[in-house]
Amino acid sequence: MTHQIVICSTCDGADGKGFAGAVRRALATAELVYDVRDWECMSNCARPLSVAFKAPAKATYLFGDVAPATDLADLVAFARMYATSADGWIEDARGAGRLRHCLIGRVPA
Repeated sequence: MTHQIVICSTCDGADGKGFAGAVRRALATAELVYDVRDWECMSNCARPLSVAFKAPAKATYLFGDVAPATDLADLVAFARMYATSADGWIEDARGAGRLRHCLIGRVPA
């Protein structure tokens, strides 16, 4: 299954491309396989930095107000939960720390 993380590369005041690189490195260290992409404008300009998780037949998650300097470990923790969930539905996201408070929406598969 192809898991993806999409990171806005044009969010005002945030280095989305640089954060995407940091996410790739952190996921490799954690031995998690994701396709990490930076994307120009995810239309969530009021809550930069935007990050989405998606995979075939799984719920899609959109986060805003992600702080690259402090949220990388929480993002990796969420990535682990998402990868191991059969349908992408995370019932208890406390393990994702502050990131769970950045959730904008969860879209069913």
